[in-house]
Amino acid sequence: MTQAARVLIVGAGIAGCSAAISLAGKGFRVTLVEKQAEWRFQSSGIFIYGNGLEALRKVGVLPGILDAGFAIEDGRNVYLDHHGEPIVDVFYPRSSGGSAPIVGIRRAEMHRILAARLDALGVEIRLATTVAEIDSPGGSDRAEVMFSDGTAQRFDLVIGADGIRSQVREAVAGPVAPRYTGFGVWRSVHERPRALDAKIMMMGVGKRLGIMPISDDRLYIFGTVSELAGRWYPKETWPGQMRERFAEFGGPARQFLDQLGADSEVLYTAVEEVHTPLPWHAGRVLLIGDAAHASTPFMGQGGAMAVEDAVVLADMLARHGIADATLRAFGERRYPMCRFVQDASRKVGEAGAMEDAESCARRNAAMREGAQQQVDAFYRQLGEFGSLHMPEPA
Repeated sequence: MTQAARVLIVGAGIAGCSAAISLAGKGFRVTLVEKQAEWRFQSSGIFIYGNGLEALRKVGVLPGILDAGFAIEDGRNVYLDHHGEPIVDVFYPRSSGGSAPIVGIRRAEMHRILAARLDALGVEIRLATTVAEIDSPGGSDRAEVMFSDGTAQRFDLVIGADGIRSQVREAVAGPVAPRYTGFGVWRSVHERPRALDAKIMMMGVGKRLGIMPISDDRLYIFGTVSELAGRWYPKETWPGQMRERFAEFGGPARQFLDQLGADSEVLYTAVEEVHTPLPWHAGRVLLIGDAAHASTPFMGQGGAMAVEDAVVLADMLARHGIADATLRAFGERRYPMCRFVQDASRKVGEAGAMEDAESCARRNAAMREGAQQQVDAFYRQLGEFGSLHMPEPA
């Protein structure tokens, strides 16, 4: 490994922070730039399954995640219809390292933990900074970067971890735009009743609504519904819009929907995907996370794929150095798993978007018969990909 190699990471989301921590821990000199002027991230929730938790263990932040979040120790996901009537209970597997099968946590708390680890490692962080220009001609072993503040530096590698609307992606793959999926997702944060200690998914007609604890005293609800392309709503209308969108939902969701008001913490986002073709690098510029492979949220794997990218990349660079062959091998290694997750997540979203009652009844009956087998098959396939343990190409 080249201990003195300089790496620039663009974007301080989950992928960027995880990559900065992983690479700094292996001796690389890391600079992390973030366009926001202060650490400020969307404060709704995220849930992380076993493979993502194992990746966070390798990053070195799992104890903090477990302390700040809410672990569902038996991995139970309760499926209900939109009236609150039972469909089936499904159980998710523990990670290979034995941590809880599912952990929910506030996104802001997750970033707080990642930021604390960056600080402990002494990673250089430049806020309110973007990349204005990257010059990395083919065959060169360096990238010249001009920043928004007018300064310029030379790096051995530039990593684009700047999310679904990545500016760095243009330098690697040209005009690859996010693709709208036809869904919008609504999220809100609430006080957690003590008795609510499982992940709940409610399957409606054309809609899904989930409930997930994210700390000892908080939970979040998240609902997906078909939305017209380009549709947006003023932020002050979000609580009322969310309440209206899911008005037919009863059962455990009813109390939380009824709470939505002007002071509620509500977030709306359109659901988009990114399919960046291989190679995920050009010269000494590489894409990871949502910049390369943003997914729909229906499998809860977007964050996990980002952290796994960071862990795998750091390990490959430490073993083989920063070279075209290493960067190419990284993309070839990660692409099949990320595409598998994208395809599986999209199918789950389509199943939840059935818009007639008869089709939904058939779906619910099929879930009673085969939902556990589908979960087992999905995680068995993830294991067969072996994304954190595949042998490295020579």
